[in-house]
Amino acid sequence: MTITKDLYRIPITILLFIISNYCYAQEDRRSQINLSGYLETYYSYDFSNPFNNEKPDFNYNYKKHNQLNINLAFVKASFQNKQLRSNLALMTGNYAMYNLSAEPNWAKPLLEANVGYKPFKDHNFWIDAGVMPSHIGFESAIGSDCWNLTRSILAENSPYYETGLKFSYNNKKQVLYFAFHILNGWQKIELLQLIQKPSVGAQITYKAGNALTLNYSNFIGNIKLGDLNKLRTFHNLYGIYEATPKLSFIFGFDIGTQKGVGTKTQVWYTPVVISKINLSDKSKIAGRIEYYNDKDQVIIATSTTNGYQTLGASINYDYQIAPKVMFRSELKKYRSKDPIFRYTDGSNNQTAATMAFIVKL
Repeated sequence: MTITKDLYRIPITILLFIISNYCYAQEDRRSQINLSGYLETYYSYDFSNPFNNEKPDFNYNYKKHNQLNINLAFVKASFQNKQLRSNLALMTGNYAMYNLSAEPNWAKPLLEANVGYKPFKDHNFWIDAGVMPSHIGFESAIGSDCWNLTRSILAENSPYYETGLKFSYNNKKQVLYFAFHILNGWQKIELLQLIQKPSVGAQITYKAGNALTLNYSNFIGNIKLGDLNKLRTFHNLYGIYEATPKLSFIFGFDIGTQKGVGTKTQVWYTPVVISKINLSDKSKIAGRIEYYNDKDQVIIATSTTNGYQTLGASINYDYQIAPKVMFRSELKKYRSKDPIFRYTDGSNNQTAATMAFIVKL
């Protein structure tokens, strides 16, 4: 059955109608409206001196070389009561400029724009619609929420955001979370008319005690590449382990496949390990080792024999200057099988140092 763009909008229209009726029908509503802001400025130096003052194409954050810039700044309004919630966040910065470059102009400032409705008072089940943070991965667009200053290759090349419907459930003990998603596609706000069928995704998170969190997320959908539609499947697994109050680890692994009619199945995968040490209440260090293998160049095109096969390592230091102000610094190095880092001449190495100041209001 072909699902047209107008038909796909019907569930969202129904949800908005239910919410609007609920808002006007209820007389006793305990609600809260929150306003917040975020600013992350940075300076980054790429020791290979890129001629266009930009980091490689597979980086979408902290993109500029040798200049003070804004990676992400946003203002956000949130509303929530017992059965209704909504978020609207407008943004600017490198993240918005590069990560949403394929979106229409009206959508590029949208970090979040969603509404949610809880139909059953006694069960923590929600229906959300709109532009939302991605259900894939342990890193987000907001730097202060991530252990490392810069994002992993894994995060940079999987969805940061998604648009559609989310049906989520959290059990009473808050240890098991499940969500099912109907999406516009692989990190898309505007649904392309050439792709009539929506994509789907699921997420399961389980907290095994206070020390261990396990997560599995996936994505299944058609990707439009030129004149071809290719079926993409993607699996994201990670565990967060708090070994001691001072020492924590993240173990992550992503694997994806893509296949078109009459073509072979293409595979890419990426493991990552991150460790964090809390030196004090105000300071911490974190290290990351990662490997990204995309030999078939599904996600990252290199036009080289071995495609994108890159090992990365980084270490960063964070200091909480004030309750709402943080300083971060990081040194990161990439080494690739092929000379994919194109500066004056091709190179298989890249080293960059980055500093950032974060203000949360």
